[in-house]
Amino acid sequence: MTMQWWRDAVIYQVYPRSFADGDGDGVGDIAGIRARLGHLRDLGVDAIWMSPWYPSPMADAGYDVSDFRDIDPVFGSLAEAEALITEAHEAGIRIIVDIVPNHISSEHPWFKAALADPEAKERDYFWFRKSQNMPTNWVGEFGGTAWTRVDDDTWYLHLFTPEQPDLNWEHPDVRAEFESILRFWFDRGADGIRIDSAALLFKDPALPEVVEGQPHPFHDLDAVHDVYRSWRRIADEYADRALIGEVWMPDVERFTNYLRPDELHAAFNFDFLGCAWDPRLMRDCVDRTLAAHAHVGAPPTWVLSNHDVTRHVTRYGRADTTFSFENNLDGTPVDLELGTRRARAAALLTLALPGSAYIYQGEELGLWENEAIPHDQIQDPMYARRGHTRDGCRVPMPWSGDEPPYDFTTGAPWLPQPAEWKDRTVQAQTGDSRSMLELYRSAIRLRTFIAHDFAWLDRGEDVLAWTRGTDFACVLNLSGAPVSLPAHRSILLASSPLDGDLLPRDTAVWLRL
Repeated sequence: MTMQWWRDAVIYQVYPRSFADGDGDGVGDIAGIRARLGHLRDLGVDAIWMSPWYPSPMADAGYDVSDFRDIDPVFGSLAEAEALITEAHEAGIRIIVDIVPNHISSEHPWFKAALADPEAKERDYFWFRKSQNMPTNWVGEFGGTAWTRVDDDTWYLHLFTPEQPDLNWEHPDVRAEFESILRFWFDRGADGIRIDSAALLFKDPALPEVVEGQPHPFHDLDAVHDVYRSWRRIADEYADRALIGEVWMPDVERFTNYLRPDELHAAFNFDFLGCAWDPRLMRDCVDRTLAAHAHVGAPPTWVLSNHDVTRHVTRYGRADTTFSFENNLDGTPVDLELGTRRARAAALLTLALPGSAYIYQGEELGLWENEAIPHDQIQDPMYARRGHTRDGCRVPMPWSGDEPPYDFTTGAPWLPQPAEWKDRTVQAQTGDSRSMLELYRSAIRLRTFIAHDFAWLDRGEDVLAWTRGTDFACVLNLSGAPVSLPAHRSILLASSPLDGDLLPRDTAVWLRL
């Protein structure tokens, strides 16, 4: 019997180097996570998604992996990771590990062997091409060229940094290796796998240029689905294991192909994450999401922030509330009071929709993007290529105290924390009924009573309102003025104080009907 826990779970993303530091070197680690498990238990989450913790030269914050079967010493040891999985299970929390199948580190034994000997079998594991000129004009995911020259007439492909050579998924050894990696972590108790850049694995061997209106040469090729069908067969050999894809896909039909019954269990809803704070656009996004997932019988997911995107307190405080990597809004004016108000309402929005919800660490504290990191302290490789850094959303968590490092570490944190976060610590917010933390705790606790049925309520085009079952409703006021509430027995939770029986603008409420 399967529990299918991923269908309505609240899943918390831990970015290990920024969650909690147990040894005082300024970088978060497994010891720190184990020491702070109580925070996640009290928050009420069902699972933790761990961003990569494997051995890595850290050219891209651990997404350049040199060994998927071990833990980088900066984070701890494999024994500590196994202990964390055990302790999380004892606390009723599942663990999801991050697998990066598109590429590996240039320090991985495979790539080192491929570079050392042009005749080595490992060279066929990658995309080496002989050419006097760059084989294509492909632009990498971080911007810039996607090829690096090895010698006078040989190049290798990397859709990210040169330290992240792309794997050739046509090769059976590559497929077999990752199937073995899945079993390795499932055998150690991991409950799920988050798949990084899930749509990028295959490339057109003819290496055509990217032409608008033509099939893309390295994004969402049909062959990728055979890989995930094989992974699904492995997951199904274990009880209650989930495969969750990072699938950036503008075409809804192509997106849901990854969620067919014999492929992935779930995928991140980036359509929702990038949606503007606008009632019509949000309603359309919700409708589109629910319809697409229902078509393949998969659970929808709702996510507001992660380690790659601008924190939504900041996004919602800007004139342009959308997010995309092409639309760099770094440094544009932000109204943090407005952003926080909207973020509180968005918390109730996401936690009241059918499906699973993802919380990025610090979201429950109302943290905003740190856009004041000195240029010489920025570590994100995207910054040099696009002028945008993701480091602002990766700043270490504030736990207690009135000044940095807020008990994150006894040393100097790897990225600077704002002095203004003294009111955003876990300690400062615990027990304060007005705080973002207590709002999240209450919402997650109450969320277990929400039925699965979903139906819109008509409260005007600038108000999003819906029921879940017969006795629960959520109402979100996106208009410019207070609106009246529908008839109800009681108020379960509100993101901001109400004005009698009126719901203020940018406020959400949960009602017992």
